[in-house]
Order: sequence, then structure tokens, then C-alpha cells
Amino acid sequence: MTTPAQCEHWLRVVANLRVDRKNGNIAPHKPLLLLVLAELAEQGNLREPLLWLTGDLAFRFLAFWTIVAERRSQRPEITLPFYHLHGDGCWEPLDEDGKPTLERRRAIAAKLDEGFLACLNDQRFRESMRRVLIAKYFRDGGERAALYSLVGLPVPPDEIVKADTRLFAVARERGREARFRLTVVPAYNYTCALTGYRLTTMRSGSIVDAAHIHQFSDSRNNHPQNGIALCKNAHWLFDQGLWSLTDDYEVIVAVGRFDEAGPDAFLLRRSPGRQIDLPANRSYWPDRSHLAWHRKHKFQGG
Repeated sequence: MTTPAQCEHWLRVVANLRVDRKNGNIAPHKPLLLLVLAELAEQGNLREPLLWLTGDLAFRFLAFWTIVAERRSQRPEITLPFYHLHGDGCWEPLDEDGKPTLERRRAIAAKLDEGFLACLNDQRFRESMRRVLIAKYFRDGGERAALYSLVGLPVPPDEIVKADTRLFAVARERGREARFRLTVVPAYNYTCALTGYRLTTMRSGSIVDAAHIHQFSDSRNNHPQNGIALCKNAHWLFDQGLWSLTDDYEVIVAVGRFDEAGPDAFLLRRSPGRQIDLPANRSYWPDRSHLAWHRKHKFQGG
């Protein structure tokens, strides 16, 4: 017996799978295997929590894979999602002795979370899960239409597909944005990379922001290397494209694009050619591809 809270939890999980999104191409392995599990449950073949990695399971996975074969050049490998879905909490991979394993190649079975198993055997949950998986992880048009047909669902209206795509996304983005700030600002020791100014208080925290280099609304990228710690003024000036950075992290200024006055220490026109203050840990230094995007799409200096 399932509860609404239990099913909502697992819908949240499948809506936020940890999938590779390299170059905007979402890896379909996990979503496809979950669609296979929904089919097994619908056929009454998923009553027990132990799921074996069998030829039948691989056959079903490969049949679903034909939907995405045109955009995935590599050979489909079921052992990847079979093992890595443990990272989403769906199950625990087991070795030949029935013991939990951290080695992908030794995983021959999986012990499903009992709550997840109960939800999979709930018809309403299966339909919701299928809709979310298809909307969020597969391409508009051919892929989605083929999968809706394959799982026996009518193609929903566009507004329903969009709603399924956005399901639980807002909360996830808030969490990622918070993590972005928690990573970037301390990496720069709470100090503005442009001005060197640092101020923290017990009430308000830090005057420094975690600024996106490649605009988030375009990139959806909250990786620390797409961030730079800047005080409020420097952040605004950066977003306006009045200054940017070379690949050597030297400041370039959009000379002639603004008028300013004030103490020399605060003047933007005094900054060209100076290298910004970078984190001690090089793994947090801005990625040059993001700097190139900012120079091309935001910087007003030409």
C-alpha cells in the first residue's frame, strides 16, 4: 500500500536523476531502465524486491534503446544504469554472494527500496513516472512520441508535457543555486576577485556574491568554474558587460562605454591589465570557455 507522500518522494527522485548532460545531450540509460521496470511491474513481474540482471532484462532495455539509437553512437550497456541507479536511492547493487557491492562489474542483482517497489506496483504512480521520465529526459518530437506509444500512453498536450518537464525543477534549482554560492564564495575567501574587498557580518554574511560568468538563464550551469566571487558593484558591472576577463584572468574594460567618478581605488577604469584575485585551489578557477562566452555575448568593449 502506498501513500501520497511516498509516491511524491519517488516522483521527485525520478524527476531529478543524476544523469550525464554533456553538451546538452542527456544520457538516457537511467530513464530507459526505469521505463523497463514500469513495464515489468505492469505485467505483474516485479513483486519481489530482488531484481536480477538477466538476459530478459537486457533484451527489454535494448528494445527501449532503439528509440534513442540515432543520437547515441556508443554501444548500449545495461550494467551502467543497473549499477548507478543506487546513487539515486532506487536500489542497492549486490554481488554474486548477495552482498552490497561498490564495483559495477560485480553487480548481478539489486535490492529495490521497498517504498519504490510499492510505488512501481501502483498504476497511478507508474503513469505519472512514465510521463515525467519521457518529458524530462527525451527529445521533443520523435523520441517522446515513440516512447508514449511504446508505453501505451496518449501523447499529452504541449502544456502538459511542459508541466511534466518542470515538475520539481524549481526546488532543485534553488538547491543548486545555494550550493553554487556555498562553493564559490568561500573558495575566494569571501573576497571580491576584482576589488580585493572583503567584509563579513554576523547578521548578513558576506558582501560578496557568487556571480555566474556564462549567464545562468542561458547555460543552466551552476558548476563552480562558471562562478566568480564579486562584491555588489563589481557584480553589476560584470553583468552589464562593462568589464570582462582574458584567458589569463586579466581585466579588460569597456572603455568609453561609461562615465564614473570617485576615489581611485573604486574606479573601474583603473583596472585594465590587472589579474583578478583567484582561489588558492586551481580547480575553482574560472573555466576559459565560460570567459570566452562572456567576452562574446556580454562584454561591450568589442
